[in-house]
Amino acid sequence: MTSTHGSVRRNGSIEAVIFDCDGVLVDSRAANAAFYNQILAHFNKEPLTEAQLTYVHSQTVYESLAYLFQGDSRLPEAERFWRTTDYGPINKMLTLQPGLVDCLQDLHGRFKTAIATNRTTTMGGLLRRFGLERYFDLVVTSLDVRNPKPHPEAIQKILSFFGLNSREACYIGDSVVDEETAGRAGVLFIAYRNGDLRADHHLSDFVELIPLLERLSHSPTRRSAHRERS
Repeated sequence: MTSTHGSVRRNGSIEAVIFDCDGVLVDSRAANAAFYNQILAHFNKEPLTEAQLTYVHSQTVYESLAYLFQGDSRLPEAERFWRTTDYGPINKMLTLQPGLVDCLQDLHGRFKTAIATNRTTTMGGLLRRFGLERYFDLVVTSLDVRNPKPHPEAIQKILSFFGLNSREACYIGDSVVDEETAGRAGVLFIAYRNGDLRADHHLSDFVELIPLLERLSHSPTRRSAHRERS
């Protein structure tokens, strides 16, 4: 878990913006496919199906390998092989989401910002590669919690760090895992580029985020008791 400093507290508004990583900060679907297909190929297994890719895209590497090697006695060997992976070529396949940096610059100093991700050892390198460390006050990976998403522990850890309650934070995610995480943590959920998710709000471009947060700050009721499509 890494941290810096927060922002000035404002009464009656969203104080913290929490981001998922894969699919939100970066487009990593192709990179994730390459990573897991490399492991599967080493063990003479078929490449990922679309359903498998969707699963591993939002799970920890431990859960993903257990899923891909269920019933296969070579799982411990696959875990050892994973730890020898050269992430260099794979990381070159990652791309930042459009408008992200401008949005983070606008958020910086105005809101507390954090990341809650199921990534493990690769998170620090990803942030350094794109120069994003300066924009986040706290980063919580699955290595920093006992229970990864969709358990709410990562969100709860962030709220505790900032001294906030659940109504003072929002979580931006792109998967059903993120939807469940936000729901279990009781924070406002903003779905990024996934209209199939049940969310308090949907975001198609990061240019929309600041205006949305400003509207929420002036709204007497920021969220409904039950999530709806918006």
